[in-house]
Amino acid sequence: MGVLLWQAWQVAGGANIDALGADPVAEIEHRTGIWALRLLLLTLAITPLRQITGRSWPVKFRRMLGLYAFFYASVHLAAFLVLDLGGWWSTIFQEVVQRPYITLGVLAWLGLVPLAITSTRGWMRRLGRRWGQLHRMVYAVAVLAVAHFWWIVKSDLREPLLYAAILAALLAWRLLRRVAARRRAAAAQPAP
Repeated sequence: MGVLLWQAWQVAGGANIDALGADPVAEIEHRTGIWALRLLLLTLAITPLRQITGRSWPVKFRRMLGLYAFFYASVHLAAFLVLDLGGWWSTIFQEVVQRPYITLGVLAWLGLVPLAITSTRGWMRRLGRRWGQLHRMVYAVAVLAVAHFWWIVKSDLREPLLYAAILAALLAWRLLRRVAARRRAAAAQPAP
């Protein structure tokens, strides 16, 4: 984020008008969006990493990574609203309705909002079991975010395909672990 801010400062001050390329707004939106997606996937990778290594220390970073993902997603959305739309709030709903990839992005961001708000220990206590149910929404958010990115890219789909493959692997890992756990539980049940 620091590099992006420095480059934006250079463009705004006229010191280096090419610091962010030919389309600075698109570059800001792309970088903040891609980092939001990377951090979201990294957050989802914590559980498999813990399960594979048998170490619990990665879990300590999950909340921080999730909040960073929310921060970058919020900056991404703000860049779109302020820099792209010029703050014309009346056009926001029109853009969301007319451009399905924006709809997906906004839905992904809206899904992150309750996750960020309820990420504290106090909310974990207040919500109890419902906290875990609510935070499973992160899987839908990740799917929406990958679909949003996939839909934006027009020509070279290698990068969106990479993120889609990473998400598919992370979700497949969870599904396979759940199926294996159910099989073990069924095998442990005494025969009638």
